[in-house]
Amino acid sequence: MGSAAQLAAAVLMVAGFPALMLAALVPSVPAFAAAAAVTYLADHYLHRKNSYLINRLSKVRAGLSIRFLIRQLLLVLLLARLSLADNLIYYGAIACFIAFYGLQAPHGALVQLIRNRRRMPVATRNVDLASRIRIPDAPPRKLLHRSAEKMLHLDLAAVIGILVAAQVKSALIGFIGIGVTVALATLYVLTLVPYVRGRKIPPKAEKVLAAVDDWLGEYKPETVLYFSGSKDSAYQVNMWLDTMEKLESKPLIILRERAILNNMAPTTVPVICVPGGVHLMNMDLSTVRVALYAANVGKNIHMLRVPTIKHVFIGHGDSDKLASVNPYSKVYDEVWTAGRAGRDRYAIADVGVRDDDIVEVGRPQLAPIQTWQGVPEGRIPTVLYAPTWEGWDGNPGNTSVVLAGENIVQQLVQADPPVRVLYKPHPFTGNVSKEAGAAHRRITALVQKAAAERALDTRFIPDTAAQAQAKAELDRIQARLAQLSGSGGDRGDEAVATRDGLIDVARHEEAARLRAEWNDAYWRSFPSWEHRVITGAEPRLYDCFNVSDAMVSDISSVVSDFIASGKPYAVTDSAEVGVEEFKRNNTAVRAAVILSNSASELGELLGAVRAPDADPLAEDRKELKRYLLGPDEPTSLEQFNTAVANLALKAETRNVGQQSRDAAALAETEAELANAVPGQRVAAAGDTDGVGTA
Repeated sequence: MGSAAQLAAAVLMVAGFPALMLAALVPSVPAFAAAAAVTYLADHYLHRKNSYLINRLSKVRAGLSIRFLIRQLLLVLLLARLSLADNLIYYGAIACFIAFYGLQAPHGALVQLIRNRRRMPVATRNVDLASRIRIPDAPPRKLLHRSAEKMLHLDLAAVIGILVAAQVKSALIGFIGIGVTVALATLYVLTLVPYVRGRKIPPKAEKVLAAVDDWLGEYKPETVLYFSGSKDSAYQVNMWLDTMEKLESKPLIILRERAILNNMAPTTVPVICVPGGVHLMNMDLSTVRVALYAANVGKNIHMLRVPTIKHVFIGHGDSDKLASVNPYSKVYDEVWTAGRAGRDRYAIADVGVRDDDIVEVGRPQLAPIQTWQGVPEGRIPTVLYAPTWEGWDGNPGNTSVVLAGENIVQQLVQADPPVRVLYKPHPFTGNVSKEAGAAHRRITALVQKAAAERALDTRFIPDTAAQAQAKAELDRIQARLAQLSGSGGDRGDEAVATRDGLIDVARHEEAARLRAEWNDAYWRSFPSWEHRVITGAEPRLYDCFNVSDAMVSDISSVVSDFIASGKPYAVTDSAEVGVEEFKRNNTAVRAAVILSNSASELGELLGAVRAPDADPLAEDRKELKRYLLGPDEPTSLEQFNTAVANLALKAETRNVGQQSRDAAALAETEAELANAVPGQRVAAAGDTDGVGTA
């Protein structure tokens, strides 16, 4: 149900309709008016909050329109019970509501038609379509946003007028309200009409697609990042944006779902979202030589079918999970891994990926991760607990949240000497398992309780002046970022976003600088000893890495990424397969402290943080870093660019060879035709009757 306020509003709304019926039967105009007001307000509030109850009601045929209709029918019942069935206001009310609902159909049709006609076959960012086709402004947002709710609420004037008329026994007031409702509803419908025709709608799909092809022909993209997935998987493409911006070849990002485009981080790279498979397959990608795939999904086939492109699986993380050695990967020309570990992983899995098709390119995304220099003097150590989520298969080894999470956090907050705990759960935690969701909430409460207790501990004295200054900086930075992103304004619809989607590079660079400043101010805005629960997109996971001295996590790419820092880490064996078996099955834990569900081994991790010189796993971590992530030199970005260039050369070589073979085949065919008898030659040339002339 969401918050307590939403629960209270839901109870009031559900109880309000029986109260309306009771007030109509009694009959009582004041009671009916009060109950109606409650249902109106509660309904409106729940819609604004996108309450779960509202969604469920629509599934059981008690949606928004039905609730308004019931309220109006009960109002007619009230008039009948007040012996007004022979009064003009009674017939006026019935006629009003019939006319009012008669206007719902054209209103709904117009709204849907406007949205359909303004939906582009492709949506773009950083693609200049405005100079090629005319894309008109969107209708005012107030006309289309929550349009059904706004239209239905126009009955308020009639309802109020009829109730007043029933109370004071004057039909005139009721007819005034009826007139206002019908007039406003009619005006709303008429206002929408111009937006379904003429210059108010974007060009047809064929013209838009032709403009995209024209732009592609001018831009001549060479390397494509292709991605398809749900809106929650946008992070998988976001992690590659910085790398795409730094490619030495011309980059292009192709998305398949509008939800991904709407959740993608800002970038200077051109982006084309093509929901239709046929539209994508007809798009001019003749200059593209390399296609990069961050996920194994069915829609990849629409790009994989292009033979002039070399296709590469780059993934969205490096871990020992089964997803990292998916048999689907053998459809690609190459599979790029971070280091030797990825290559060996495929060899052991034996899923059909040839060793010759694997290229080690490092992990360019890990550049922001800082190498550990030990705990700064005067600061207590910080331990990051970053568990992964429960997954789809119910395997208890997926996440430590359910079986070990509370034990881990409990021991960390009670550690002596003290440490600070940062809890950053996976954003999907609790999506599948109720137990994981409940455990997450208990862990959150545990961290927050420990933070409150530490705030009262006299050993910890906050620098209130420095924190106040940092908070002021945060407010300033957030205000400027809001200005740069244009939040709060009417930004139009998909068509307008496509038309105006050329990013201002200077503003983009300023925003990147401000986000770095925001991160620095965020960590200074509270004491360095304060326990913290960190959710949402900011601060980012790598920012948490950089302020931490150690990490506890589960088998996931988080562990492989953290190894880049060289800091001590622990990994949970939640399935309790045993230390030796766990290390044998999971490369990334070979230099980790292995935790059981009791988390009794945490002392080893804290000991490594407090006395780095005596850390028995320090050298193992260095070797494992090279094995998992490759050498430090050349840099990952240099390795990545080299791999792109080499594969592009292979694609070009293949294409030239294919053209040579086609030319040779054509020449051979022409030679055969030239040596054929005259009758055959003429027939082969396409003579209408198929018979040669003498």
